[in-house]
Amino acid sequence: MIILNDLKCDVTAIVLAGGKSTRMGRDKALIPIQGIPMLQLICNIAEACTDKVYIVTPWPERYQQLLTPQSQFIREVPLPGETGNEPRTHGPLVGFMQGLAAVETNWVLLLACDLPNLRLEILQNWIGQLNTIPENKIAALVQNHQIWQPLSGFYRRRCLPELRQYIEQGGRSFQQWLKSYSVEVLPLEDPEMLFNFNHLDSV
Repeated sequence: MIILNDLKCDVTAIVLAGGKSTRMGRDKALIPIQGIPMLQLICNIAEACTDKVYIVTPWPERYQQLLTPQSQFIREVPLPGETGNEPRTHGPLVGFMQGLAAVETNWVLLLACDLPNLRLEILQNWIGQLNTIPENKIAALVQNHQIWQPLSGFYRRRCLPELRQYIEQGGRSFQQWLKSYSVEVLPLEDPEMLFNFNHLDSV
């Protein structure tokens, strides 16, 4: 296992737990994987990679019992013009922006809460490579068939002003936003690590 120490201090993790889980029919964050609720499992992995983990969600009360030692909630709030009852009609990009505003480290590890095959050693391997990524790269992500995997990768904190501007102009798509920037491709031999489930029969 890679010992990260100094590198851990330069990375903050953001875990997004705000989806409606419509296709699943129940809250994916609470579904147990090997006896551990999914959100807690992802946070445990994130804590092994970083010194601070933010859980961005409209419902921190729902997940209070899952809070891990190095984690804290950031309440996701509606954007101007949205109703208070539907804070996640805007999608995960806005949740990421709201979490990113609290980050002080150079790099951010962004993770969805529905990645049952997430592997700690691969994340640590990637973190060990962050210092070698050119300064012009705003993010480091896996790419499958020319499609970025934006909810399991790394972003430089300095992308926040451009991200906020994109969202203020009505943008909500990670793929469209990333088209404007240079992104480092992360190596991943087993794409199953980034499998996310949307139906109970896939658990």
